[in-house]
Amino acid sequence: MLKIKKESGLKCPECGATQILVDSTRGEKICSKCGLILDESMVDTQQDWRAFDSEELEKTARTGAPLSKTRHDKGIGTEIGKSQAELFKVSASKRGQYFRIKNWQKRLISSKDRNFGYALSELERVSSALSLSKNLQEEIATMYEKALEEGLVKGRSIEAVIGSLIYALSREYGSPRLMNEICEVSGVDKRDLGRTYRYVARKLGLRILPAKAVDYVPRCATILGLSDKSQIRAKQYLKKIKSDEEVSGKGPIGLAAATLYIAAIMNGEVVSQRKIAATIGVTEVTIRNRCKDIAKALGIEDKVEQKMKELEELQKDLQKE
Repeated sequence: MLKIKKESGLKCPECGATQILVDSTRGEKICSKCGLILDESMVDTQQDWRAFDSEELEKTARTGAPLSKTRHDKGIGTEIGKSQAELFKVSASKRGQYFRIKNWQKRLISSKDRNFGYALSELERVSSALSLSKNLQEEIATMYEKALEEGLVKGRSIEAVIGSLIYALSREYGSPRLMNEICEVSGVDKRDLGRTYRYVARKLGLRILPAKAVDYVPRCATILGLSDKSQIRAKQYLKKIKSDEEVSGKGPIGLAAATLYIAAIMNGEVVSQRKIAATIGVTEVTIRNRCKDIAKALGIEDKVEQKMKELEELQKDLQKE
């Protein structure tokens, strides 16, 4: 079957034509003008079977899963008997031999591979809880392998190193995670995580720019269970006060929390400052002060106060009922 194909840099040496015919049946490349055979006996890299749906394609495929950096052996390693039940499927005469081979396989794995395998299983668990993207997981796995080779993991817990890489690289990818939620999922103390983050970032040369308040809005809103309208309004507020001196240099998490609070009450959603402070990991004083600054910068101080009073009265009426 002939297919007209243009290839960059490919030109007929006889007539200079760039329109090349590719004959996949004969494995030849032919000039469309003078008929000169430019290449012959080419290897056909296309599949030699047909599939009419995804299920049939999966059954007839002759290749395994693609290489992945989230597996310590890149997904091409083998394991003899993943569980004891599988080994008991073997005949009794050969079972002892398989047990010995399985034990030797465990002994031959180096300590670095063992550490890397445990770290990647921990990364998969934490990533599932924090809803991290596949690209971010692979980047974290690559950086952990680099940290392991340079001996940065020695003397530190695997959970703390994984948590610090998640905190650093999620900010670089524009979807930062809060340190509080990373600590909660990984079971690492906040002080230990901060110390490990500073050490690993310095040794690996991770120069992460400070996160913007607008980057924290989606994650904070998801944790607080706020609507999409509140998220959109909060982002609009932050865009308006981007260059305002009242909020310049303030902490991004505090700004995001306060903006979400104002956006929520303006949309009529009932949420308290205490709940936001406990969930996001900032103090009530910080939220209160940032709310004043944001309302002043937007010129909606009176509207915010009025909405707050309305919601307070509504809450009192609900409590009486």
